[in-house]
Amino acid sequence: MYGQASPFAPRHYRPSNMYTRVGLETEVHDASPHRLIAMLFDGLFSALAQAQGALEAGEREVKARALSRAVRILDEGLKAGLNLEAGGPLARQLSELYAYASLRLTQANLRDDLEAILEVRKLLQPVQEAWGAIAPRVESSPVAA
Repeated sequence: MYGQASPFAPRHYRPSNMYTRVGLETEVHDASPHRLIAMLFDGLFSALAQAQGALEAGEREVKARALSRAVRILDEGLKAGLNLEAGGPLARQLSELYAYASLRLTQANLRDDLEAILEVRKLLQPVQEAWGAIAPRVESSPVAA
């Protein structure tokens, strides 16, 4: 029975998934706000890569799940985490960028449009890199401690 899914568990359930999920939950719980955003970017780019691979392989269901996950990360994670009042013009521009990326990924899902997925990756890669570049300063500042 160990290592096998129960006949009553969801298809994707595996006992090892529980350990992975607990590890991720622990990492999220212990993460700094900066690290949480970095994790959202990691999840977003992972979902985009999965969607691209699934689209190229003709696996529409996998592509749809991956793109839905990417849109949720954009809308419920990155965009929702912006403070539009304190963040000023930069926060508003990021909000608009994330909204545009969500729209393009929704279109990519409906039209099986690989170019839209690649466009979103190209638009958001510099944002992810910039976020990563400020990590040492953010995590070593007195406010982060």
